Amino acid sequence: MRLAAIVSRPVAAVDMPKPAIDVAAEIERLSALTLFELRMEWRRLHRMQPPMRLSRDLLIRGIIYKFQERALGGLSKSLMRKLEPRGAAPQDGHARKPAPPITLKPGTRLVREWHGVTHTVLVYADGVEWKGRRYQSLSVVAREITGAHWSGPRFFGLRSRSAVSEIGDAES
Repeated sequence: MRLAAIVSRPVAAVDMPKPAIDVAAEIERLSALTLFELRMEWRRLHRMQPPMRLSRDLLIRGIIYKFQERALGGLSKSLMRKLEPRGAAPQDGHARKPAPPITLKPGTRLVREWHGVTHTVLVYADGVEWKGRRYQSLSVVAREITGAHWSGPRFFGLRSRSAVSEIGDAES
């Protein structure tokens, strides 16, 4: 019995659907426009003013990107989430609320047990004291105690785990 090899036929350029917008022709057309006309084209496509003092080259690149986006599709939602800045509010309308700031009155004592050892920190107006030494923040003390990067307020129980995870990062 003889097995026949399956040979795939290479896809010719004529088989592929042609985008509605010819990007190469648009590049050629844009290179002939004045800076004023490029700025008008940017406003038309992006629905906003172009950034001030944007070079001709970058204007053309931004315009071409919009053409390609329309012809070939934009970025996926998952990639957009990855590119979204950490501090930006999500686009679904549920804005995250930042955790309220921690304010401790001078003279406050914080006590935490870590690996069987009780640690006491005294709060001052300009920092904290632990084992007779002054530190700028609770996070520095937490790092000294644990040997790892910890949020000082979280380590000393001033901020819950869920409150920290809601804002996306541990505060120093």
